[in-house]
Amino acid sequence: MEFTTGQILEGKVKTITNFGAFISLPEGRSGLVHISEIAYSYVNEVRDFLTEGQEVKVQILEIDAAGRINLSIKRAQPRPQQQGRPQPRPAQKAPVRRDPLPDMGEVLPPSDDRAFEDKLKAFMSESDSKMAGIRQYEHRTKSRRR
Repeated sequence: MEFTTGQILEGKVKTITNFGAFISLPEGRSGLVHISEIAYSYVNEVRDFLTEGQEVKVQILEIDAAGRINLSIKRAQPRPQQQGRPQPRPAQKAPVRRDPLPDMGEVLPPSDDRAFEDKLKAFMSESDSKMAGIRQYEHRTKSRRR
């Protein structure tokens, strides 16, 4: 029997590792199911999904030049429907701007934020005066150290 990519076979879990499981196939051959190909859900521990000696249906993903067979359990079965997860919405068109764009140098704050603008100006002036005092103090201390 010749193995081909995409073929679905019955196999038995021979060995479980932390990165996947080795599966015994017909004619004494074996292949590897990587941890990412075990289930459609996240697999943290292979032993949570498979046990040694378990019969599994696998699909051949690839047979490399060295003759190693890469297998998938999840692709040999239909993809489960996702429940409780919203389906992606179709793309919506961006709203059309009715107002003309301001000039590149012009910044227009929203009219609702006048109180915020006033608070920001007060903060900036207070900050500038504190920074000026710090710079003046540093200037005096540097001249004394010489």
